[in-house]
Amino acid sequence: MRTMPTDTRKQILHRARRRTQWALALLCVAGNSFGGSILFIGNSFTFAFGSPVQYYRADTVTDLNSAGQGGVPALFKSFTVQAGLNYDVYLETEPGVGIDWHLQHKLAVIGQRPWDTVIMHGYSTLDPKKPGDPAVLIASVRQMAGFLRARNAKVKIGVMATWPRADQTYQPRGAWFGKPIEAMAHDVRDGYNRAAAGTPGIKVIPVGDAWIRAMHAGVADSNPFDGIEAGKVNLWADDSYHASTYGDYLEALVLFGSITGGDPRGLGDHECSGFELGLSAAQVTALQQVAFDQLAAEGTLKAAMPTPAAKITSALKCKASR
Repeated sequence: MRTMPTDTRKQILHRARRRTQWALALLCVAGNSFGGSILFIGNSFTFAFGSPVQYYRADTVTDLNSAGQGGVPALFKSFTVQAGLNYDVYLETEPGVGIDWHLQHKLAVIGQRPWDTVIMHGYSTLDPKKPGDPAVLIASVRQMAGFLRARNAKVKIGVMATWPRADQTYQPRGAWFGKPIEAMAHDVRDGYNRAAAGTPGIKVIPVGDAWIRAMHAGVADSNPFDGIEAGKVNLWADDSYHASTYGDYLEALVLFGSITGGDPRGLGDHECSGFELGLSAAQVTALQQVAFDQLAAEGTLKAAMPTPAAKITSALKCKASR
């Protein structure tokens, strides 16, 4: 009888321990997550205009406007399914608008049921007429929260602080022209912080900060107008305004960690949606690490979740996660 090499035995035991840790971690996340119904209210930054994510797995979520879009909510849904969580995901979106527009035009749609969780965001410059001014955002978050809480007093509400726009920073007509990319990210985040402070019980989800962290970590390029550095990804789409597949993926990872409390790294380097959307294992790993680091810095995540031992290696296995 052949004796198993010591290194092989150690590897098998290590994988077994990791599988056990992963199972326990999933149970922990499932027990602490919001679960139930979740509605995403937003614009093209939610439905992922300009990237393949826009119509990705649209059949796994419910578009309340019947536009047939999956967008970032479908990525979130995919992550939660892979993590063993049960979310019923909906989106209500309109291009080029803020929360104030949804208040004026979509309350009948939004109010059709009491939601367990709602995630929303405003216009990309806070105010299209007064870039950087959070007054409309602050007022509309307060009003929307009141409307949602009238339907369900226990609804969990989050506001997503969006990313800085390269076209607004590096082009002469941009409102942040001449300033570093971090300046717009800071101003947008400050606006969402003030909106959250103005309405108790609102959580800020730091997507824009995660984008800046990706740039500082050498994962993403900070200026698409001077070319993309080798080995880095471009988080913006071709218009240097919306998100690319990489940007949408990072957005969804931050949402996943913020909403469920699960470590994005626990999805693994062969995470299904990354595989389907053409990201390499190294890119998936790097973006998951950025999302975790940002959420850890925010105090949202305090403990690491182990990476699953089983790796998805084929499209067939990915389809099984639907």
